[in-house]
Amino acid sequence: MIRRMALTVALTVLIGVIAGRPQSLAAAESIVPAKAGSLPRLLDLGSKECIPCKLMWPVLEGMKQEFAGKLQVDFIDVGLKENLPLAKQHNIKLIPTQIFLDPSGTELWRHEGYISRYGILDKWRELKYDFAEKTLAPTLVRWEPAKADGRAKGNVCFMCDGDINPSTRVIVKTEHGDVGLCSPHCYFILYSCLTQDKTGFEKNVAVTDFSTGKPIAATEAIYLYGLDEKSAHHTTKAFADRESALKERQNTGGSLVRWQMLQSNELTWRCGFCDRAVYPEDAALVKADGLYTWGCCSHCAMGVAARTQKDLEVDEKDRLTGEPIIVKTLGGSIASIEPATAVAWFGMKKNTEGNFGSAGCFHQGFFTNEANLKKWMEQHPSETGKMISIDQALGDKMNLSPQQITKACKIGECSPK
Repeated sequence: MIRRMALTVALTVLIGVIAGRPQSLAAAESIVPAKAGSLPRLLDLGSKECIPCKLMWPVLEGMKQEFAGKLQVDFIDVGLKENLPLAKQHNIKLIPTQIFLDPSGTELWRHEGYISRYGILDKWRELKYDFAEKTLAPTLVRWEPAKADGRAKGNVCFMCDGDINPSTRVIVKTEHGDVGLCSPHCYFILYSCLTQDKTGFEKNVAVTDFSTGKPIAATEAIYLYGLDEKSAHHTTKAFADRESALKERQNTGGSLVRWQMLQSNELTWRCGFCDRAVYPEDAALVKADGLYTWGCCSHCAMGVAARTQKDLEVDEKDRLTGEPIIVKTLGGSIASIEPATAVAWFGMKKNTEGNFGSAGCFHQGFFTNEANLKKWMEQHPSETGKMISIDQALGDKMNLSPQQITKACKIGECSPK
């Protein structure tokens, strides 16, 4: 369960802890009930001792100031003897507990454990209170490309939208026509996302002989598999004969492998959320209960929390500068973000019906601040989408149903059309 006992403290443990507390949150000691007909109210019952409660303080204080006159935000320290009747009155079993009340004082919903600012605002919106709409509006939005993509369709990779190098081109024959990919790696990404029966699928795949530029059946080629010295990225070059591959290896190094070994290597590393093939150097590192996995993009990294129902540490990089961004979750909400100014880009594209949906994993990312995101948008004028908070990136994934999580990135969107 996402709200594990480790994240909350039993109320009975706190009854005897009364003295020696730091003084913060002005309304902590004495709470005056909200009057009927006044404001909707967020009531947090916790302690000044437990870790999840302490994480709630800046959230509560920020909302108290930001929504003054719109939302009443109160904190009750249930470790104080005089507040025990209130704890019993509200049937508090674990702390912190947040209770959402309408203006008449009727309870609408409650939550046990830490909950982020986004989680609170999202719940209020679900409860039909729109006072927070402006705060959730993205400040950086682009629904139409700033510059048209002038590249010929045949020179653009179907998977990553990158340029196709003629020396590493891969062609997949489908009933809808030929699909071009920039590299064998993008082919294996596509392959890992297919929902159809994959038996014999590789027979439809042709790679390019790196030395001659001629197509070869993928299963018949020999591959030079290595790392680029400057970028430390994997490289895969296909050859029709062993002699040409050995000659290239003298210049660049690497290992010679056949199709089955290449496929085994390429499908070894998978996204912990959508199961897409990834290279670790291109992915976000995700730590969950001492186990390591990867997120093929920033948003899928957040999705690991929804899939595993575990607390995470996500180590990601700014897509513009490569600066580290570390996100920690607690109980399905954001516990900390370093740096605190970091934001997310939600890449979106218009479909044939004119509606916007996800543009795919290659078009998502985190940035240390809005300024970096803005520079990145200027460098990528064809990108469309909007800036969202990292809170929202996680919240969107946590709101998925088990069925949606099971089908994550497996709904055929990556299948050749």
